[in-house]
Amino acid sequence: MRLVDELTYQVQTEDHFWIPMSDGVRLAARMWRPESSDREPVPAVLEYIPYRKRDLTAVRDSMHHPYIAGHGYACVRVDLRGTGDSEGVLYDEYLEREQRDAEEVLAWLAEQPWCDGDTAMLGLSWGGFAALQVAARRPPSLRTIAISCFTDDRYADDFHYMGGCLLSDNLAEAGTTFAYGTCPPDPAIVGDDWRRMWLERLEANRPWVIEWLHHQHRDEYWRHASVREEYSRVSCPVLASSGWADGYSNAVLRLMEHLEAPVKGLVGPWSHRYPHMGVPGPAIGYLQEVVRWLDHWTKGTDNGVEQETGLWVWMQESVPPSTSYEDRPGRWVHEPDWPSEGIDRRSLPLGNNRINLWGEKEAAEPQSLRSPLSVGQFAGKWASYSAPPDLPYDQREEDGGSLVFDTDPLQERLEILGATRVVLELSVTEPVAMVAARLCDVAPDGSTTRVTYGLLNLTHRDGHESPRALVPGQTYRVEIKLNGVAQAFPAGHRIRLSLSTSYWPLAWPPPRPALTTIHPEGSALVLPVRPTRDDEETNEDPFGVAEGTTPIPTSRQRQGDHRWTVQRDMANNRFTLDILKDGGVLRFEDIDLDVSRKAHETYDAVGDDFTSARGRSAWTMCFSRGDWHARTETYTVLECTEDEFRVHATLDAYESGERIFSRQWTESVPRALV
Repeated sequence: MRLVDELTYQVQTEDHFWIPMSDGVRLAARMWRPESSDREPVPAVLEYIPYRKRDLTAVRDSMHHPYIAGHGYACVRVDLRGTGDSEGVLYDEYLEREQRDAEEVLAWLAEQPWCDGDTAMLGLSWGGFAALQVAARRPPSLRTIAISCFTDDRYADDFHYMGGCLLSDNLAEAGTTFAYGTCPPDPAIVGDDWRRMWLERLEANRPWVIEWLHHQHRDEYWRHASVREEYSRVSCPVLASSGWADGYSNAVLRLMEHLEAPVKGLVGPWSHRYPHMGVPGPAIGYLQEVVRWLDHWTKGTDNGVEQETGLWVWMQESVPPSTSYEDRPGRWVHEPDWPSEGIDRRSLPLGNNRINLWGEKEAAEPQSLRSPLSVGQFAGKWASYSAPPDLPYDQREEDGGSLVFDTDPLQERLEILGATRVVLELSVTEPVAMVAARLCDVAPDGSTTRVTYGLLNLTHRDGHESPRALVPGQTYRVEIKLNGVAQAFPAGHRIRLSLSTSYWPLAWPPPRPALTTIHPEGSALVLPVRPTRDDEETNEDPFGVAEGTTPIPTSRQRQGDHRWTVQRDMANNRFTLDILKDGGVLRFEDIDLDVSRKAHETYDAVGDDFTSARGRSAWTMCFSRGDWHARTETYTVLECTEDEFRVHATLDAYESGERIFSRQWTESVPRALV
């Protein structure tokens, strides 16, 4: 990243101030704005998230908020109610109270003497969710939003459920929110009241995974704050971005398709990161894009942005399988509209372990499959964070327990853009069953890289609202939609479709293993083929070099440790995925604060006992300055029987080494065709 500190406007920083809410709660805020804004008001840009402005996001914030402020904006970073230094309690994600708070924050900003009355929002992940959800509420001052790694569908396209299957990230992210929501405020900001505020949070918090398990189908809980329920509510222009390695790329394509407001979509090779910090690379000059977008939609600058809407995606070249990449080779391609009329949705019939590239059906025998529970150990994370390495490994080991269909070696290069679909005619032996479908790139040496994948809980074959049990032995025709992607397959490579009846631990297995019979003659792979266009500039870089301002000073007091380990104990046939994310100890020099955070996840099972699947998430968060030391330890275990999910969780809080709070939860939730 190129660091740029000499900008158009001299920027002043206000490290902390309060924004009052109508119920008396105060939210903690930080701001960067031009020194001249006291005389010449500017638009305000809000980032609204629960991840602690004073420390945990402070480095990242210091690299992009001063940059945007230096181009003539008042950038305001606010901690959600009950997080960071803000007062109150955070009970769950995306509640009505959270969104009303955001509307009140925007109204307050618009009334300040340094603001010209116009506002915008930007954000990544929760911040992207928040901005999109608030935009649908149409606050009067909000002119535009710039969002990254978000969703418009809280049930079917978030870390909770995928195709009606319960994701293990439902537990992992619940562990994250459990840890972050129980951290103390900083006494340097809130004073002697810090301990009362902390105890209030500790008393009110609970593992959110319990609530999420009570909603295993699409219901009103998930419809709330899902913009897909009424796209027309979003009337302001949207700059939407994500990455192919993230779990949230699909939402960019859906906004392009359904919003009537102007939308510019960017999807790069990145994981769950802002595009100017994108990994795998190349990162792009995203902040320059944001500034140009804001300039036009909040200041009325005639810079041509309104002509630059459409979809920009990184067409990925073939790469060998790896759990991490520094860069993904490829090129930027542009579609003025989405869905694009230039995409050929090519239906390729399945045959005897073959995919027919020429669309000709062949006589094929039914094939039966019951995958071992270990298929999925090399699937990587639902949403990659690229630390530790969390992308899928060589799929040949997964394919050994899968039903595989291959094309002949390609005679010429083939590119796809969009969502691949798999149409299957099948029957099963159990009332609850699933299918995982993986699209892979097979090199001439046999190495196999997963390109995209999709899941379907077969009881959700007709929708997520009212699933229906399967009738064993009955034949069904189902469709599995894989995550959208842009990918090139070189000549000489083969395209592979791999089907499995489990995908643990990325997704929770069904109650019992099912023997699934596929009827190839009634099945097909539907590829979104994008013909190569002669007029495209294959080496064009439309976004420039990533820029940002110099980050705040920090020093590493203890090095971290990142591990991703697959283990198999042959004595008892237990296999385990062990993930350690230890950030070490980081000192924030400007506030003399030491912070450490460590997450440890394990997912294991025994043999083919589907009820032995178990996930564990443990977090430790520490904050210290001088003689002040605060620590929280959270632990969540999710287990199952054929009939229910079982959650056990603990929360312990320590002040100067003495435990001041402890609580346990043990709850069971019936399985509802999951």
